[in-house]
Amino acid sequence: VALGLYFPRKEYLENVYIDEPAGMPLLRIHALRDSREEVARFHLCQNLIVPRARPQENNWFQIREETGLLYLSKSLDREDFNMLSVGNWMPLSKVMLYVFLSSHPFQEKECDSTTRTTVFLSLINATAPACSSLTARQLCFTEMDLSFHIKENKPPGTFHQLQLPSVHRLCQNLSISYKLLAAEGVPFRYNENTTSVRVTQRLDREERERYELIAKCTVREGFREMQVEVPFLVNVLDEDDSPPFLPNGTDTADAVVEFNRKEGTVLSTLTVYDADTTPIYPLESSRKKYTGTIITEDPWISETFRVEHIFDEIHFSPNGSQVRGTRHEY
Repeated sequence: VALGLYFPRKEYLENVYIDEPAGMPLLRIHALRDSREEVARFHLCQNLIVPRARPQENNWFQIREETGLLYLSKSLDREDFNMLSVGNWMPLSKVMLYVFLSSHPFQEKECDSTTRTTVFLSLINATAPACSSLTARQLCFTEMDLSFHIKENKPPGTFHQLQLPSVHRLCQNLSISYKLLAAEGVPFRYNENTTSVRVTQRLDREERERYELIAKCTVREGFREMQVEVPFLVNVLDEDDSPPFLPNGTDTADAVVEFNRKEGTVLSTLTVYDADTTPIYPLESSRKKYTGTIITEDPWISETFRVEHIFDEIHFSPNGSQVRGTRHEY
């Protein structure tokens, strides 16, 4: 069963300043596909979640259904800030929005889709700072880690844009350029024209579970040049697509039973490896996945012997990279 479109990030963070103009782009949200035919459509629910207060109707933020660009549809003034900060007199107030995803045009008020991501907006009781007062880190990257989750065996697609839409709009006197530093042959491509990053092929978690790249940003202002580098991490999410395997290819073990064996004596062991899954908690759920059974019609054997199942996480090393899996011992 196709599970449908999904977000490569669980949450997004952005700052919103007082009196930024309507139309100001804030951030771009991306989606990845489960199958090639899908087209991503984004939708914002019309409520702002305000901590310690009732949800407020969202009059300030909109998202472009086809592109995932979140923008200000109305300037946020001091009166709006006071209302949304529920009298906490802090220079900053946090609100939350849910962005939903669908492969068909959204119907009005359709907000019960399970595929959603959370946008945390820090509303700042000040006007946007001058570009010259920002550090290279602030000009190049938001406060959120560049960390993404991509499902294995899914079609290629764009999952992030390095350029910050609001900085691009506000700081046009600066030249800001990016590079994605990666080992040769990794399945990710950076497009200089759009500043977007794309996964170029289907990933296989049993081959590699984590990619560690670096995003490098260069800011030029006249003759001045500043550079900043941050980690860019991609975790590959598992799909249960590889069968368990036996280390020597044998699925039976002989047991020789001598007289006067004490209770608890181990008579025989059988090991099964599973590169596809790691132990999950509660442990009973992992235990139920595989069971060891003595096949006999002799009630005395059933009463006298039992199979014990223990398992632990191990690491496989295909292509020199570590991939987690499970060793089951019976």
